[in-house]
Amino acid sequence: MSVRTTAGTRPDGRTRLPAWAPDALVVAGYVTLAALLTTRQWGRPDRLFHQAGDQILFEWMLARAARAVVDGENPLYATALNVPDGVNLMANTSVLGLGVPLTPVTLLFGSQAAFLVAVAVCLAGTAAAWYVLLRRRFVDSRVAAALGGLVCGFAPGMIAQSGAHLHMAAQLLVPAILAAVFPADGRRVVRPGVWLGLLVAYQAFLGEEVLLFLALAAGVFVLAYAVADPAAARAAAPALLGRLGVGLAVASPLLAYPLWFQFAGAGHYRGMPFHADTFQLDLASYTASARQTVLGDEYLPGLLAPNPTEENSFFGPGLLILAVVAVVWLRRRPLVRALAACAALFALLSLGAEVRLDGAPTGLPGPYRLLGGVPLLDLAVPARLALVCVPVLGILLALATDRVLAATAAPERPGAPEQPAAPEQPAPERPAVPERPGAPGRPALPVRLLWGGAVAAALLPLVPTPIRTVPVWPVPAFVADGGWRAYVPPGWTVVPVPPVTGAAASPGMLWSARTGLAFDAPGGFFIGPSTADDPTARWGAPDRPTSVLLRRVAETGEVPTVTDVERRQAVEDLRHWRAAVVVQGGLHLGDPVRRTVDALLGPGREVGGAWVWDVRPLVG
Repeated sequence: MSVRTTAGTRPDGRTRLPAWAPDALVVAGYVTLAALLTTRQWGRPDRLFHQAGDQILFEWMLARAARAVVDGENPLYATALNVPDGVNLMANTSVLGLGVPLTPVTLLFGSQAAFLVAVAVCLAGTAAAWYVLLRRRFVDSRVAAALGGLVCGFAPGMIAQSGAHLHMAAQLLVPAILAAVFPADGRRVVRPGVWLGLLVAYQAFLGEEVLLFLALAAGVFVLAYAVADPAAARAAAPALLGRLGVGLAVASPLLAYPLWFQFAGAGHYRGMPFHADTFQLDLASYTASARQTVLGDEYLPGLLAPNPTEENSFFGPGLLILAVVAVVWLRRRPLVRALAACAALFALLSLGAEVRLDGAPTGLPGPYRLLGGVPLLDLAVPARLALVCVPVLGILLALATDRVLAATAAPERPGAPEQPAAPEQPAPERPAVPERPGAPGRPALPVRLLWGGAVAAALLPLVPTPIRTVPVWPVPAFVADGGWRAYVPPGWTVVPVPPVTGAAASPGMLWSARTGLAFDAPGGFFIGPSTADDPTARWGAPDRPTSVLLRRVAETGEVPTVTDVERRQAVEDLRHWRAAVVVQGGLHLGDPVRRTVDALLGPGREVGGAWVWDVRPLVG
C-alpha cells in the first residue's frame, strides 16, 4: 500500500516546514537581539544613548531626510540649521540611505523612534546579510552561518558604533558588494558589475567611511590571495577588472554631482576638525572586554580605546584563539590565508602611529604612520580600521564550525530516504570534505562538544548588554506644542540658550529634530568651514561673542558682569542669527544662565516650561 504525500507533509504524515523557515528563524533572532539592545530608550524621550550629541545629530539627519522627501527640498543642503549659512549635508554624515526609507517611521512616530529603528536595522541587517552570504557561498551548515552572522553584526565594535555613529554601523550592504565583486561564477562581468555600481552608490549615502574601508580591505584581500594562489588570481583578474570597470561606469554618473557638492558646494570644508591619528587602539584592547558586554566595566576600556564609541576591537582571548585555530587548521585554503593577512594588517593599522600597551606608549612605530601623507587615508580614524577584523573573524568562525560539523557528521544510514541534491556551489568556496566524514576511530560527539564548548566560551563573554543611556532635558512644551509660532515670523529663527555652535550637544538641534524641523535655528553640531573664505574644517559655526559668553556660564555657573558693550554685541549677534525669540529650556546651571540672559536682553517670561525672551523689538 503506497502512502501519498502532499505539499507541506512528510511521508509519515507530519507537517514539513517550508525550506525558508530555518533561515527566517535565524533572522528573527537577530532582529530580537537588536530590539533588546535598544530597550532602555523606547518610550523614554528623556533618555539618549551615552554619546548624546551624536544621537541628536542623527535624529536631526533622519528628520531632515523625511522633510526633504515630503517637501521636495535639496537632500544635500539644509538651511534649517546654522542660520544664516546652512549646512552641507553631503559633507556630513547625513545617512540619506537610512533616512529616506525610514521617512514613514519618522513622520508617524518621530525622530527618536526612527533613530532606534535605524540602530536595529543596522545591527540585525548586517548580521542577516552576512548570514545569507555565508550560507550561499561559504558553508553548508546553517548553524555555522548563523554564528558567523552573529559575530559580524553584533561584535563589540558594532555595538559601540551603533549607539552613536549610524554611518559606521550601516554595513548591511557590505556582503552584497563583496558578492558582486567576487560572484559565484567568476566569469560573469556585466550583471555583477552593474549591481556593484548600484550598491556602491547606495552605500555612499549610508556611509562613505565604510565604503573606503571596504575598498581598502578588498584590495588587500586581492593582493594576499594573489600571493596565496597566483594561478587562480591570474585567471580571475580579467573578469574582476571588468566588473570593477562596469561598476565604476554605473556608479560615476550617480555620484558625480553629490561628490562635487560635498567637496566644492556650499558649506564644503577641507580636512577634519580633529587630529584623526590620535584616535588609536591599545594593543591590549584586542583581548579585553568592551564595556557594553556582560563582562565589561567602565575602567579598563577607557584606558584602551579613545572613547566609548570607538571600542572597535575588544574581541576577548577566546575568539582570537578560535580564529588562530581556524587559520592553522584551514591554512591550505588560499581564502583563509588571504583573510588572515587582511585582518592582521588592519589590526596593526588600528594601533596608530605609535603602539600603546596597557595605556602606555611603547615607542614602537605603527604602520599607520605610513599613511600620513596619503590623501583621504590620512583622515581615516585608526581605531575604526579594526572594524575590518569583525567580518574576517565571523567568516573564519563559520568556516571552522562548518568543517567540524561536516567532518564529524554521521555516515548516511543504508535505506535512508534520498534527500534532494543541494545546488552545486563553486568549488573554491567550500572546504573539501571526505566521502565518509564519520570515519572509524573519530568519535563525532566528543569533537562536536569540544568545539561547541570552545565557541560558547569565546562568544558568551562578548554577549552585548542593552546600550547605555544618559538623561536629557525634555523638549519644553513651549517648543513641542508650538507656542513659539506666535513669536516667529517666516524667515526668522528660534535661538536656544545656550546657542551651541561647537562640538557639543545642541539643545536647539534636539528640539528641531523632535518637532520635525518645524523652525529654523542657528548653530548646531556638524562640520563646516571656519569662515566663508577659509574652508579649514571646524566643529559647528564660527563662534559669536554672545554664544561663547553663554556657553561659559552654562559650564561654570559664574554670572559675569554685563555692560552695554555685551548688550550691544548680543543685539548684533541676534540680528546675525535672525532671532525672533530666545528660549531657555532645562539646564543643569539654568539659573545663572537665565540671570545672564536677563542682563543682556531684559527680563524673560516663563512660558510652557521654558524661559522666553521676545527679541523682536531689539532686532527689528
